[in-house]
Amino acid sequence: MTDDSAMKALSDMASEAHTQIQNKHQHINPVVAVRRGMRDAGIPADAMTIDCLRTRRRIVLILHDDEADTLLYQFTTLEEEAGNAFQRIPMASVDSALLVRWMEEYFSDDSATHQTH
Repeated sequence: MTDDSAMKALSDMASEAHTQIQNKHQHINPVVAVRRGMRDAGIPADAMTIDCLRTRRRIVLILHDDEADTLLYQFTTLEEEAGNAFQRIPMASVDSALLVRWMEEYFSDDSATHQTH
C-alpha cells in the first residue's frame, strides 16, 4: 500500500493551496477530493482530483506504489476520463506553491491549453 504519509503530505499541500486560491481567486473555488477507488479496482495507487466546476477542468494527481517518490499528474476536464499519458514529477519538487500555480494557470478563463506545468 502507498505510504499513507505521502498521501497525507499531498493532502496537506492541496489544503494549503486551496486556501491560498480561495483568498486570491474567489472565482476559481477548487474542489479537492481523495479517491481510493483505484485500489478497489486492483491498481496499487491512490488518487486526488482538484476540480474547478466553473471551467469544468480537472487536475488528476496519482501516488502509485511502484513509483513511491514520484507524483503522476494529468490535466483533463470533468467530462474526460484520465488517460494513460501522465506526466511525472519527483515528490520532492511538489509543494503547495506548485499546486497553486497549476490551479491559477489551468483553471483561469484565459487558459488556452489543457497542458500546463
